[in-house]
Order: sequence, then C-alpha cells, then structure tokens
Amino acid sequence: MARTRLAKSVHDAGWSQFTAMLGYKAARHGRVFGRVDRWLPSTRLCSTCGAVGEKLSLNVRTWTCPCGVVHDRDINAAVNILAAGRADRPTPVEPVSVLGPPEQSATMQEPTGSAA
Repeated sequence: MARTRLAKSVHDAGWSQFTAMLGYKAARHGRVFGRVDRWLPSTRLCSTCGAVGEKLSLNVRTWTCPCGVVHDRDINAAVNILAAGRADRPTPVEPVSVLGPPEQSATMQEPTGSAA
C-alpha cells in the first residue's frame, strides 16, 4: 500500500491517528500535548544565542555557532523543541516524567528469609 498513489493519504492518516492518540492519552494523564511548527529550524538554531545557522547535511552531527558554542545536532534540536513547546504555555513548567515519581513504600520491609 505504501508504494501506490494512495501512499501519501495512508501515511498522513496514520500520523493523524498517532497524534490524536498522543493528545487524548496526555489529557488522560494530566499532561499537555502540543505541536511545534513543522518548519522550525530546530537543528540549526543555536539554543544559546538564537542565531540560525546555515543548512546542514544529515551526516553533520556537531556544529559550532558563531557565539562559540559547540552543539550536538540532536541535543540542540531537543532543547529548541522543548523551548518552542513551552513558549506556547502561560507559565514555564519543570519537566515531568511520564511515569511520575517513583513509588516508595511508607513502611520498611524486611527481606524474605532473613534471620533477625
């Protein structure tokens, strides 16, 4: 199906369904799901000074900004996407684990088979 003329429709419908699932699952767990602009230059935008660099080929994994900061392509993109997502929110929030804080027992449990 992916090699036919309907390929674009099939792939678009799949992505739409995926993002719809993310939206309702985020709402169910008290999280916010947001989309950033498709054309955001997240890889080549310096997360430190905001300068937009030149286009990079995919084999370039690190680059240096004119401000002197050396960026890993993927980490810089992640920082920029997080900042773009938070820019839409009225107040910045701390990152929250999807799983929440680790569960801790209120009582101390003795290991099984111990000779006390």
